[in-house]
Amino acid sequence: MDSISNMIIMLKNAGERGRPSVSLPHSKLKNAILECLKKEGFISDFYKKTKKNYPVLEVELTYTNQKPKIQHAERISKQSRRVYLGVRDIHKIRGGEGILILSTPKGILSGREARREQVGGEALFRLW
Repeated sequence: MDSISNMIIMLKNAGERGRPSVSLPHSKLKNAILECLKKEGFISDFYKKTKKNYPVLEVELTYTNQKPKIQHAERISKQSRRVYLGVRDIHKIRGGEGILILSTPKGILSGREARREQVGGEALFRLW
């Protein structure tokens, strides 16, 4: 399992267990993805700290009526099969409830931001 898949599954599982926060190994890509999730309201906050001399990201999860905001996570582009979307191929996820995360030439963007910026890219995963 790659690090992005591991991250989104850890976020989903921590939410299902009712945990207020979860610790993830740090990377620049995960940091950019979490920044995008924070903008879209899927997590409340995150910050970098050190545990046993290793950098980790501490992520505070968001709940609505005692239910986690992240109910479902689906990896789209995998190591064995990359999926690229043009700007015309980016659609709303579950009527606007969900979010599509893309790796674009302008950085990690949500589907909404990518349409606004008129840029396509590699579809990493979707959440709702």
